[in-house]
Amino acid sequence: MVRYAPGHKEESRARIVDAAGRGFRKLGYGGIGVDGLAREAGVTHGAFYGHFHSKSDAFEAAVVAGLEQLRGGIEMLQAEHGTGWISVFVSYYLGYKRSCELGEACTLPSLSPEVERAQASTRSAYQAALLGVAEAVAAGLVGGAEVERQARAWALLAILAGGVNMARAVPDPALAEQIAVTVQAAAMRIANGDAAA
Repeated sequence: MVRYAPGHKEESRARIVDAAGRGFRKLGYGGIGVDGLAREAGVTHGAFYGHFHSKSDAFEAAVVAGLEQLRGGIEMLQAEHGTGWISVFVSYYLGYKRSCELGEACTLPSLSPEVERAQASTRSAYQAALLGVAEAVAAGLVGGAEVERQARAWALLAILAGGVNMARAVPDPALAEQIAVTVQAAAMRIANGDAAA
């Protein structure tokens, strides 16, 4: 019997979840099956099913992991940049995260439409993880009462995700850039609590 080092199973699962996330973001839930997910992760079917009962279970894990990664990135920017984090975040989101390969894109814009059609447990897990993202954003905003910062966080996340989706969907790079620049300006007004936003 082969003995693995402590933590091997967790590391293997994390690697498969990461690969599944890339596969789902690139091809969509309906565009990739267990074969493709296992291939993306560099594992056999057996290894895949050793961690997940089904493709939908892997999808749920990938969505939650993607949103947790987003929350972690936001918290890291807040720790590194203080109150200036929001400008760095918005620029990165509408720059690199808008133009990178789909497999490296953010889970929020790329997989939220897929979650709409997912099973109830996936939607509940998505909601819980999304609340964590919104709380992290709200915690980094200044000015206004907590309820107002939470409202701004939701608006900010919605405009960023929608802007990325629209900019990615158009074939004209100049129009994609125009969308990104416009959304970036609106996002900063929301972040700063500008009534004109």
